[in-house]
Amino acid sequence: MTKVALVTGGTRGIGAAISRALQEAGYKVAASYAGNDEAAAKFQAETGIPVFKWDVGDFDACAAGVAKVEADLGPVDILVNNAGITRDGFFHKMTKDQWSAVIRTNLDSLFNMTRPVIEGMRARSFGRIIVISSINGQKGQMGQVNYSAAKAGDIGFVKALAQENANKNITVNAITPGYIGTDMVSAMPEEALKRVIAGIPAGRLGKPEEIASMVVWLASEHGSFATGATFAVNGGQFMA
Repeated sequence: MTKVALVTGGTRGIGAAISRALQEAGYKVAASYAGNDEAAAKFQAETGIPVFKWDVGDFDACAAGVAKVEADLGPVDILVNNAGITRDGFFHKMTKDQWSAVIRTNLDSLFNMTRPVIEGMRARSFGRIIVISSINGQKGQMGQVNYSAAKAGDIGFVKALAQENANKNITVNAITPGYIGTDMVSAMPEEALKRVIAGIPAGRLGKPEEIASMVVWLASEHGSFATGATFAVNGGQFMA
């Protein structure tokens, strides 16, 4: 039976590349998104991948969304927690709303999305949970105390959940991308982008497809002995 993969934030940027790669690998894919209806509709029209709209920071919305996906496609076998936001600013000027929005979307969402699928995975003795964290969750980043804290929390979530579920053939892993050539990064001012690239030993931005190919490997049987791990894909910018 074809396995079902659910990708949060799966209609744009890295998430869209992940959704496409999983589809090409033979999975039934569902892509969730939060707000950009136009981009989601375009993505669905281009790929044929069904899209579902909900806020990953809302537990009840996630439970309802997962139930809808499973009613349409079948039980979720692979969950890719990719959705994330930034609300950058120096901590001494950061508002409670900036802090809470990032923690809610980038960290609370892991509970909100994983809790509705984990019992089914355990019952079926199969699951793949893949979290897209960030290089800045490993090294920190000035102006991103909220984002760095959330992404570091993602890694702790992975390590603990992996231990709880390894004996049920459920793997839980994190990927920590560096600077990837998404529309958002590519839209940076030219001089700022040059400075970023100068700090990457590989001398270039990463490609969304390079993150996606790691997800496909982790979702496959080839990645079945990897769990609780953090896979850095950053061109050598940071080596833990």
